[in-house]
Amino acid sequence: MSKLLGVPLKKPSEVDIIKPLNNLIQSTYNGASAEEKAQYAEAVNEFSKQRNTAIWKFFEKYETSLEIVYAYYDQITALETKISASELQIPFKWKDAFDKGSIFGGKISLTHTSLQYEKVCVLFNIAALQSSVAASQELDTDEGLKLAIKLLQQSAGIYQYLKGATPAAVPSEPTPDLSQDTLIVLQALMIAQAQEVFILKAIKDNMKDQIIAKLCCQGEEFYADVLRAMQKESVRSLWEKEWIPTVAGKQAGFHALTQLYQSLVCRSAKRIGEEIARLRNAVELFKAAQSRGGNDTYLDEYFSRAKRNLAESTKDNEFIYNEMIPELSSLASPGKAQLAKPLPLAAPMATNFKDIFSSLVPVELHRALTASDMRKNEIVNTEIMKLRESTQTLNAVLASLNLPAAVETTDANSGLPPSLREKANEVREKGGIEHLQTMLKDLPELLNRNREILDETERLLDEERDSDNQLRAQFKERWTRISSDKLTEMFRTNSKKYREVITNAIEADKVVRQKFEANQKGIELLSMPPEQIQQSLPSASGSVDPNCSSVQRLKHLMEAVETIKAERDAVESELKSATFNMKDDFLLALQKDGAIDEPALSLSRIGQVLSPLQAQVKESVERQTTLVADIQSAHGTFVAETGTCGSSRDTLYQELATAYDSYIELSGNLQEGTKFYNDLTQLLVVFQNKISDFVFARKTEKEELLKDLTTESSRQAPPATPALPSHYASTSGSGSDIPNVPATAAASNAPYPAQVHMPLPYGASANVPYPTYVPPPMPQSFNPYATLPYPGAPYQYGGFPQGPAPGNYGTYPGSFAHQHGGYPNQKPPGW
Repeated sequence: MSKLLGVPLKKPSEVDIIKPLNNLIQSTYNGASAEEKAQYAEAVNEFSKQRNTAIWKFFEKYETSLEIVYAYYDQITALETKISASELQIPFKWKDAFDKGSIFGGKISLTHTSLQYEKVCVLFNIAALQSSVAASQELDTDEGLKLAIKLLQQSAGIYQYLKGATPAAVPSEPTPDLSQDTLIVLQALMIAQAQEVFILKAIKDNMKDQIIAKLCCQGEEFYADVLRAMQKESVRSLWEKEWIPTVAGKQAGFHALTQLYQSLVCRSAKRIGEEIARLRNAVELFKAAQSRGGNDTYLDEYFSRAKRNLAESTKDNEFIYNEMIPELSSLASPGKAQLAKPLPLAAPMATNFKDIFSSLVPVELHRALTASDMRKNEIVNTEIMKLRESTQTLNAVLASLNLPAAVETTDANSGLPPSLREKANEVREKGGIEHLQTMLKDLPELLNRNREILDETERLLDEERDSDNQLRAQFKERWTRISSDKLTEMFRTNSKKYREVITNAIEADKVVRQKFEANQKGIELLSMPPEQIQQSLPSASGSVDPNCSSVQRLKHLMEAVETIKAERDAVESELKSATFNMKDDFLLALQKDGAIDEPALSLSRIGQVLSPLQAQVKESVERQTTLVADIQSAHGTFVAETGTCGSSRDTLYQELATAYDSYIELSGNLQEGTKFYNDLTQLLVVFQNKISDFVFARKTEKEELLKDLTTESSRQAPPATPALPSHYASTSGSGSDIPNVPATAAASNAPYPAQVHMPLPYGASANVPYPTYVPPPMPQSFNPYATLPYPGAPYQYGGFPQGPAPGNYGTYPGSFAHQHGGYPNQKPPGW
C-alpha cells in the first residue's frame, strides 16, 4: 500500500513570556509571601524554557518528541485554570502550515495576544506530528500497526476538537490551516488513514474475507468523503501536489479491495458468476487506482491476485459451471464495518505530566477563597463593632455618674481613686498626649503624599490624552489608532473612586481631630506625673462610708462591669482568630459541578463557626441593658443616702474617665488611620505604575505611527514632519513629583483581588493595540480606618479586600524611594 500522508506543521515564533506572565501572576496572587513569589518566578522561567523546547521538538518527527509537546500542551491547559488567561497579553505568532512561501518560510501568519490561540496552534501541531509519526511506522509489525492506529485516531480527535475551539480562540479570520473546511478535511483524512491501517492489520491477522471486505468498503467511503472535501474551492489550492491524486488512488484502491475480498466470499460459496463479475470490476478498479495515484506498483500484489483469480474462475466457469455473469449494478453491497473513530483528547496527554505551577491554586478557587475571606471579615467586623459601640455606651454612662471613682477610697499620694490612678498610669505608659499629637501631626503629610500620587497619575493621563487629540486633529483620518478617551474610561473611573476615598478620609481626619480637641484637657491631666495631678485636683468635700449598703451595691455592679468588659475582650479575640478552610469544600464543588457557589458554601460554614460567637455578642449587648438600669438605680440610692453628687472633684473625675476612654479610642483610630494611608499609598503606587505602563506603550505606538506617517509623507514630498507636543516629550519630566516605582515592585504587596486585574499592555499590535483595562479595586471598608465608628454609609466601600497586613509594606517613603529610586531627580514633599 502507498505511504500514509503526514500533515505539515505550523511554524512558531519565539516570544518573551516571562515578563507579562510574571506580572499577571504577581497581580493575581498578590497576597503571596516572598518565598512563594520566588517560586512563581522560577516556575515562569521553567515554563518559558519548556515552550522554547517544545515548539522546535515538533520538527523532530519521532515518537519521543510527542511526550515533550504533550507536556507543554498539558501545562498550558493547567495554567489556564490558575490565571485569568484573557488578561495574559503575549503576542503569539504562528505561520500557516500549508503556505509554501519562499525558501525562508511561509508568508501567511497570524499574531494573537491570547493563550487560547497558542493552545490551538500547539494542538494543531500535535495532531500534525502524530500523523507524521504514524506515517513513519513500519506497518508490517504489530507494534507499528497499533501505534499508527492510535496516533491517527488521536489526531482525528484533535482536529475534531479544533473545529469548535478555533472560533473561540481566534475571533478574527484564522490562517487557512485553521479554517473550518481545512479542519474537516484533516479530520476525515486521519480517520480514513486509521481505517486503512485497521484493514492492513485485519489482512495481516488473516481475518475472514467477509470482514475484510466490509472494512475495505468503509475505507473506500471514507476516502471518497476526503476527496470531495479536498476539492472544495476554499481549500483545493492548499494541498501538496500529490495529496489529491494519492487520495483519489486510495479511494479506487479500497473499492477494488472490497470487490476482491467479496469475490473470495463468493468463491467459498461457489457463486462463480458473482465472483467473476466482482473480479472483473476489481481489475478495472486496480488499474484506475494506479493511474489516479500515479503509482504503477500501488496494490500490485492484490492486483495480480485479482487477475489470477479471474483467469482461473473464468476457465472453471467455461468448462464446469457455465453460470451467467450478473450485471455489476445488480450485486448487493457487502456492507460496511467502521473501526476507526476520533479519540477524545486525553487529560493530561503526557504520561507523567508534572504541573510546573502546582503551587498555584485554580484561579476560580483563589477568587472564591478571597471572596469567602472578605465575607467572613465583614461579618466579624460587624460583630466587633457591636461590642465596641456597646462598651463605649457603657463607659459614657459610668463617666456621667462618676463611677467607679465615686465609691472608691481616694489614694493619699495622687488624690485619685484606684480606677482613675490605673487609667492615668496606662495613659502615661502609652506615651501620653504627645503620642496622639505626633500621630495627628503625621496625618496631613500622609494625606498629601497620597493626593500627590493621584494628582501625578491624572496628569499623566491628561497629557497623553491631549497629545493624542492634538495629533488626531493634525493628521485627521490618517491618525488611525484608538482614541485615548476610549482606552482610559476605566482608568478615569478608578481615579474618581480614589479621589472620593481621599475626600472621605479627610472628613474622617476631622472627626478624629475634633474628638481630640474636645478631650485634650483631660488627656493632658492624665499624662501628668501623680504629684501634678494631685495639685490640679480641687479639695475634697468629704469621704464616703465604704460600709454603706448603696456603696457596696455599686461596687458589686462595678465588678459586673469589669466582668462584661473582660468577656467582650475574649469574644473579640475569638472573632478575630476565627478561621476555617474552605479550600476542600470549594475544590469538591469545582470538581463535581464545574463551578463554585461561593456565597452558599461560605455562609453555611461561616454560620457554623461564627454563630456561637454571634450569640455571645447578642447576649452581652442585651445583658448590658439590664446592667445599666441597675447601675443607674443603685446610683440614685447612693446619692440619696450619702448626698454625694456634683462636687467639683466629682466633676473632674468624670472628665478624666471620659478623657481616658477617648484616649484609648483615639489611639486606636490614629493607628488605623496611619495604616489606612500607607495601604492606600500601596494601591495608588500600583495604579500609577499601571498608568505609566499604559502611557509608555501609547508613546511607543505614537512614535511608530508618526514614523510611518513621516515616511509616507516624505515620499509624497509634503511639509516637514510635525513636531511632538513639548509637554509630552517624556512621561518622567521635570513636572513629575511621584517616584516611578516599577509595577512589579508595587504589585508584589498591593492588595488587589484575584477576580479583577489590570493586564499590562504587553504584546500590543496593530490589530490589538491595547487590552481592555478594568478598574483596580479600592481597599476594603474605607470608613476610612476600618474600625473607626464614623457614620457608616459615607465611608463604606464594601466588597473590596483589606489592605496588606502591618509589616508587609515598607515605611513610606523609605522602602519605595530607597529600593527604586523614584523619578529622575524628583522627590515629592515629605518623601
